[in-house]
Amino acid sequence: MINEKDLLKSNIYDVSETIIIVGSCLKNMQPEGYKKLTKISKNIYELCLEETHINMAITKISAMIRTKKVSNIVFATVDKSPHCVQVHYIRNELEKMMDLKEVNITNYVVVNDELIEIDSNIISLSKNLSKIKKMEK
Repeated sequence: MINEKDLLKSNIYDVSETIIIVGSCLKNMQPEGYKKLTKISKNIYELCLEETHINMAITKISAMIRTKKVSNIVFATVDKSPHCVQVHYIRNELEKMMDLKEVNITNYVVVNDELIEIDSNIISLSKNLSKIKKMEK
């Protein structure tokens, strides 16, 4: 059984070793890709950064990590959404604020129901438009 929850309405202690945080539209937009995620973990939290400020999500996830119950986090969203791309930035913000040596973090975008892993360097680069512009030359 899938344990699907709203991230911000969930208790920080109600976590498992592996949690998946998905853009809330992922299940409807990429159903087969979503099913692939459920094979990684049934403990799935939905998040919509169109409704919620990213800082609220960062605070909630950092509190979940502080329980010491979480050792794997998967972030997964649809591709090309300006709101969903922010879900991937959470990883970088968490790395700046706390020691994550004990936590494995993986980021995916789901395209054509396929999970495409996105490296943290790509995520960081996507926030630096001037650097991308220089690469264009």
